[in-house]
Amino acid sequence: MPLLDTKSWQPRSLAGPGYTVTEPATGQALGTLALAGPEDVETAAGRAATAQSAWARTPHFARAAVLRKAGDLFTEHAAELREWLVRESGSVPGKADFELHVAAQECYEAAALASRPAGQVLPSEAPRLSYTRRVPAGVVGVISPFNAPLILSIRSVAPALALGNAVLLKPDPRTAVCGGLALAAVFAAAGLPEDLLHVLPGGPDAGQALVADPRVPVISFTGSTAAGRAVGEAAGRHLKRAHLELGGNSAMIVLEDADLDAVISTAAWGSFFHQGQICMTTGRHLVHASLYDEYVERLAAKADSLAVGDPHRDQVHLGPIIDSGQLGKISGLVEASTAAGAKLAAGGTYDRLFYRPTVLAHVDDRTPAYTEEVFGPVAPVRSFTTPDEAAALAAQSPYGLSLGIVTRDPARGLDLAERIPTGIVHINDQTVNDEAVAPFGGVAASGTGARFGGEANLEAFTELRWTTVRGDVAPYPF
Repeated sequence: MPLLDTKSWQPRSLAGPGYTVTEPATGQALGTLALAGPEDVETAAGRAATAQSAWARTPHFARAAVLRKAGDLFTEHAAELREWLVRESGSVPGKADFELHVAAQECYEAAALASRPAGQVLPSEAPRLSYTRRVPAGVVGVISPFNAPLILSIRSVAPALALGNAVLLKPDPRTAVCGGLALAAVFAAAGLPEDLLHVLPGGPDAGQALVADPRVPVISFTGSTAAGRAVGEAAGRHLKRAHLELGGNSAMIVLEDADLDAVISTAAWGSFFHQGQICMTTGRHLVHASLYDEYVERLAAKADSLAVGDPHRDQVHLGPIIDSGQLGKISGLVEASTAAGAKLAAGGTYDRLFYRPTVLAHVDDRTPAYTEEVFGPVAPVRSFTTPDEAAALAAQSPYGLSLGIVTRDPARGLDLAERIPTGIVHINDQTVNDEAVAPFGGVAASGTGARFGGEANLEAFTELRWTTVRGDVAPYPF
């Protein structure tokens, strides 16, 4: 029996307009759903706050059991969910499988959070028991994007639920099924009590209502830096926490001792995986001058060899860009870059929403595709001559998400990484990596630091309460 019945995607009607779920590879309609408006957010917040109180008192082992079952269901229904990820988000099957694997692991890791020690016993100057205890934040608002819709929703939803919260999830409407309704179906089948997870696909007005609602004290947002700034400003006005995982323009540094035979595949993956529509995408290739010409030539040849097309019907390396608006941004940045003097070594062309993997050489600080986040399959390559120059170039960005360094001397790579502010570093790897057990987040314009994974989830989705207990009523001088 299918997990997702398209005839009953949303058991409660939403007040917003109808929305057609579209396959970007073909333009084919996959179904229709209703979008949420501000009034739907208000209703859901009230229901979630009521349900959360009982869920917070549910024994930890019962909450953990729901999370473990949800993890199992992502595996049991992998074929069905994979097809949604491929068709709705334009993922190649391998990327869809990775999302499903991470989703299951996020649930299992979250299940373990439910039984983590909840606090500490503190020394006290008074004759009393003094201790701290982590308590659920209450109702958590999650706003997730289109590019890795399942991962970027589940990594907040799962730990928030495991720790005793209710969740209002607003997925991007373009991936409302695999980034939202699929999660609702999984958790319903796993036995999550009603009203603890509300899926509210909608536009900016729904997001603004979610951030403003007084019953939602914590917002977990993943998306662009521009949108994240707006969310952070609004959350600040309402005195609530906002965990912001934002954009990036991550660098991969290739030192002069690197093995190009090994590097080119890694470099191509970093820039072209999922059409470059990943916050961690390798947006800047910084290559030692002694390797530069050969690196550009070989990376361009690799780009030209990759197949681009419909990932549901053909065996391809890259699928479609999510929509025409994003395609226009990518194309515009590449055209502006060549006009500014960059050399087009590969790609730069497209057919419908299928954009060829692109390599740009001779880039500098005037090259838009080098200085800005492209969010497309574009690899700008720039040369350097010394490690000091490489560190300066890598750090010369408003973003600080991920960093890759390739060298035969890992200790040298670690030393270089210490000079470049980022939230994530990979030695002898490209910039796109994710594991459920690892903290994830960036610095500067890439967000407010690590807010996902392990201990970071405890801090993100709970409040720390101080409690004291005396045997007798405390005496005071008056």
